[in-house]
Amino acid sequence: MTPGAAEAIARDAEDPLADFAAEFHHPFDSTGRKLVYLCGHSLGLQSKSTAAHVEQELEDWQRLGVLGHHEGSRPWIDYHEQAAAPLAALVGARELEVVAMNSLTVNLHLMMVSFFRPQAGRNRVLIEKSAFPSDRYAIVSQLAFHGLNPRDHLVEIEPREGERALRTADVIDRIAREGAGLALVLLPGVQYLTGQSLDLAPLIAAARRVGAAVGLDLAHAIGNTLLQLHDWNADFAVWCSYKYLNAGPGAVGGCFVHERHANSAHLPRFAGWWGHDAATRFRMGPDFSPMAGAPGWQVSNPPVLSTAPLLASLAIFERAGIRRLREKSIALTGFLQQLIEGLLPGLVEIITPPAPEARGCQLSLRIARPAADARRCHDLLRAAGVIGDWRDPDVLRLAPTPLYNSYHDVFAAVNALSRAVLA
Repeated sequence: MTPGAAEAIARDAEDPLADFAAEFHHPFDSTGRKLVYLCGHSLGLQSKSTAAHVEQELEDWQRLGVLGHHEGSRPWIDYHEQAAAPLAALVGARELEVVAMNSLTVNLHLMMVSFFRPQAGRNRVLIEKSAFPSDRYAIVSQLAFHGLNPRDHLVEIEPREGERALRTADVIDRIAREGAGLALVLLPGVQYLTGQSLDLAPLIAAARRVGAAVGLDLAHAIGNTLLQLHDWNADFAVWCSYKYLNAGPGAVGGCFVHERHANSAHLPRFAGWWGHDAATRFRMGPDFSPMAGAPGWQVSNPPVLSTAPLLASLAIFERAGIRRLREKSIALTGFLQQLIEGLLPGLVEIITPPAPEARGCQLSLRIARPAADARRCHDLLRAAGVIGDWRDPDVLRLAPTPLYNSYHDVFAAVNALSRAVLA
């Protein structure tokens, strides 16, 4: 039997994390109607503590000027360090291995300077064929920078014909077949379009067996799935913080560099003064001496006003706990799946893998209609007050986020989707 509103209300009443929803600003339309927001995979909601964090920095700037670097409520000189411990907890790393800096694609370029070092015979990069476009642009431009043609040096993997998800065994097999020709394997934690969560540990191990460097794009994974970057032994990872980390549009990104590279003098890097040894940074000497760990890849001082919202959100994550959030996420997304399959059989296809361990909180849907009609269903859903997003030609993405979404949100969204599809 398909669950109804009463079950959604009962589940919300038993949810130990339900109160966290009140710590976020939920959007309303022009009539004052509260919208059902299932778009955390694109932009997370603003926490109510964000304004106080940002206003404190503005007040310190107004009151102290340059002295705020050392005398502010949260001194700016080491502002990024306040994010290290909570970020390390979210990605399964040590504090030395993470740093909040730049944006995702900038960090990806900085990491490839160090970890994509093509040589004769080992000069190819393996990615997924439907990688997020910015990742592909970055990789193709890096290949061109090294005088390499993507036709010959970009290896793109894709699901089997008629399937939507990558099979772990297929990826491992392709890595093994490419073998010593691979210089870098770059994979997502969660695939942005399908919502598939990759089984990263065996994939990283396979890449390391053939001697390739391994990088991860965690834009859709951090704050969403359970990660163990240190134990998995990836070389690097990059992420943004405006999706599930709720740090706001254009907020500071982040980076992981494994501890085994903490003092790697042999790795080339693009250097900047904030990556210089903090103890001697302000002696302004001519020679670069990198800090140990991921902070040594910084090029500029932290953007305080775009890091403040991240600190506000990370404090909420610390109280909620990523493992508890993941438990709720599995249940909440499972509820969404159950409702869609019960109410819309044959009308809406879920292309995200059904196994909880193979997905985060996002479900990607295909409406069984021509593309124009399917897009019209999305528009009707938006008019009904449900915010998801559309990816051409035919994918609707909905993400019930455990920090601020409820079971009743999910019930209301599927009811609206049913009306749109059956209209």
